[in-house]
Amino acid sequence: MSGGVDSAVAAARAVEAGHDVTGIHLALARNPKSYRTGARGCCTIEDANDARRAADVIGIPFYVWDLSERFHEDVVEDFMDEYAAGRTPNPCLRCNEKIKFAAVLERALALGYDAVATGHYAQLRPGPDGSGGAVEMHRAVDHGKDQSYVLGVLDQHQLAHSLFPLGDSTKTEVRAEAATRGLLVADKPDSHDICFVADGDNAGWLRDKLGDRAPNHGGPILDDATGEELGRHDGTYGFTIGQRKGLRIGRPAPDGKSRFVLDIEPVSGTVTVGPHERLAVRRLTAIKPRWCGTVPSRVDGTVQLRAHGAELPATVVVADDVRIELHEPAYGIAPGQAAVVYDGTRVVGSATIAATA
Repeated sequence: MSGGVDSAVAAARAVEAGHDVTGIHLALARNPKSYRTGARGCCTIEDANDARRAADVIGIPFYVWDLSERFHEDVVEDFMDEYAAGRTPNPCLRCNEKIKFAAVLERALALGYDAVATGHYAQLRPGPDGSGGAVEMHRAVDHGKDQSYVLGVLDQHQLAHSLFPLGDSTKTEVRAEAATRGLLVADKPDSHDICFVADGDNAGWLRDKLGDRAPNHGGPILDDATGEELGRHDGTYGFTIGQRKGLRIGRPAPDGKSRFVLDIEPVSGTVTVGPHERLAVRRLTAIKPRWCGTVPSRVDGTVQLRAHGAELPATVVVADDVRIELHEPAYGIAPGQAAVVYDGTRVVGSATIAATA
């Protein structure tokens, strides 16, 4: 229970379905007072209090589990390492993989519970006849709130011990239900940004954390066409592929159009910028796959490359790595991002983008 409306309604629905439910709030900050206040996050002391009040209204026991050390190691350190290497990670996927459906699930099963239920918007369905009891994950009914992308790292064991009570509802319906149930979080704003970045300034946070450990402390910003040095920067970790704002290169391109980050080379500290059309990619190579069920050899379906991105028709071939051929170009795709593979509404699995072409 994060302290938001979704997890509160999910808990209430689980109780209503006849389950024996215990509310758990995760203390993920080593120093919660250093985290932002207000309703933008999901890990503050205020959020813990909101979760406790919701549990009281629902009538379930409530505990806070301190997983701050494991969260720092598996999520925060991974986030810093990836940016220092010139990649763009998604910490929410890593948190689901390593914390909510690994550390929490392991402890829950050891304590005799059967599953972890969350307020994520996704649906679980039994697999087809002959699948041996497999569980399939599908997109939520509310495609605008669908969170299957950040759940694409879950394997069959994790899915078999998960519940997503909100998958068949819209956000509007969930808020109305919360109000009817007397939950004070009914109108609480959704959390945004990365929970451990206090003010939402990712670049500033990385600059503060990586200043002494990054492989470089600055370098040139080069024009892709001419090789001309357009400016200097104080760390490649402040950039991501496809970035347009905050380049500080002083003057526009000769054609007057915006420039975008095309490449990041952390060892030399070089950031290369150029026109939008140079961001187009049609082929992706991905590594570290996580499959929600049986490992496929080929999928003619779609891929999603960002948490709120569009589905792109693609052919996915799985061998030693994962090769993705897009049927139309995608723009601003960075190594480190997750490519989540779909067959219709079913989530096939996820892999980390290693290279683009």
